Amino acid sequence: MSEGRFGRHVRRGRRMFESGEEPFGGRRGFGRGRRMFDGGELRLVFLALIEIEPRHGYDLIREIETRSSGAYAPSPGIVYPTLALLEETGQIEAQAAEGAKKQFALTNEGKAFLDQNRAQADAALARLDELGAHAAPMEAGPVARAMGNLRTALRQRLTDAADKKALFDVADILDEAARKIERL
Repeated sequence: MSEGRFGRHVRRGRRMFESGEEPFGGRRGFGRGRRMFDGGELRLVFLALIEIEPRHGYDLIREIETRSSGAYAPSPGIVYPTLALLEETGQIEAQAAEGAKKQFALTNEGKAFLDQNRAQADAALARLDELGAHAAPMEAGPVARAMGNLRTALRQRLTDAADKKALFDVADILDEAARKIERL
């Protein structure tokens, strides 16, 4: 995890907001109990993505996860009931299925609803894309390995350390390393 532009504890390459945390500090803040999308925004995102091409539930999850660079993906427990609601309201319809996966296309009612709410749908997609741009994993294999080594060494040393001088020595070493990294 890392401290990032979107707040505390950004997990790279994993679903960081399934717990309901909000990634954007501006509009609604960041913290437990917040969601990536407000009420009907996820429905609008689904409609906008289905407008591009017919999709099934797993494809929607994958597309959202791809747009956010793995930082967010809605859970199947949210996706499939939302698709069922959109189908019941006549905004999407099932097409000829490939195997067991039900693929959906936009209906005229869905297109009209999406057109009426285009600005909100575009804003929600833009948030996903912005999240993806800032959460894109970087090629830092050697740095990740070194950080893992540091974490292990710190755990071992601090667990055994009852000596205050040793704690101050460790803090000095870490502060010096941080200064050297900042100067790179």
